[in-house]
Amino acid sequence: MELGLKSKAVLVLASSKGLGKAIAMEFAKEGANVMITSRNEELLHIAVEEIREETGAHVHAHVCDIKKADQVKELVQKTVEAFGTVDVLVNNSGGPLGGSFDDMDDEKWIDAFELTLLSYIRAIREVLPYMRKQQRGHIVNVASTSFKQPIEGLLLSNTFRTGITGLSKTLSQEFAQDNILINTIGPGKFATDRVIEIDRLQAESKGKGFEQFQQASQKAIPIGRYGDPSEFAKAVVFLSSGANTYITGQAILVDGGATKAL
Repeated sequence: MELGLKSKAVLVLASSKGLGKAIAMEFAKEGANVMITSRNEELLHIAVEEIREETGAHVHAHVCDIKKADQVKELVQKTVEAFGTVDVLVNNSGGPLGGSFDDMDDEKWIDAFELTLLSYIRAIREVLPYMRKQQRGHIVNVASTSFKQPIEGLLLSNTFRTGITGLSKTLSQEFAQDNILINTIGPGKFATDRVIEIDRLQAESKGKGFEQFQQASQKAIPIGRYGDPSEFAKAVVFLSSGANTYITGQAILVDGGATKAL
């Protein structure tokens, strides 16, 4: 299948490691021009070198704290300076703190909102003029399976990831006349540092050993394992590609069948 991504300008947030880096790698494999970003300059440098070495693609990097409006604005400007426009925006972020309601004061709520929802809103606001001008674009908002089925101990994620689906659905209606397709995608458990962190927290809360808990967690997934980040990345790349001309406003899970909700 021809994905039509060669030389397209792609911006992937939070992309120096984990799922974000895997997404950037898959776009690069398809010949896209990719801008990656992170707060950590050292990790960004390593990621750029790995992606270039494996794909030979045109990859740029810019340090950005996605919780800062001025830095998001600058990031999009740097992307346009490098590639001329933005054809694809993949909104991604690290996960907020785990914990229950009694653990969360206003500062933690505000921080999670800025990280997982407001950053997406700001990035969309900045790329929208370029997509509207060219009358095309793809936006994929990475969320979590928690928008379909809440995850124990992840109150903040459960709250704001659900907000992402409302944002995507609403904007998909507003942007359709400009041929801008916007979707939400929810990863289940993939072999990333974030999942290891969550597994450790949940194992401790249940008084179980980490390895024992992780084995049980993988067994509970119908496919019987955690996903490889590249498997998730391929789904994101398809939704963002020229092969997708009619899917918009959807919230899609990539979780090995783990989510029981319809």
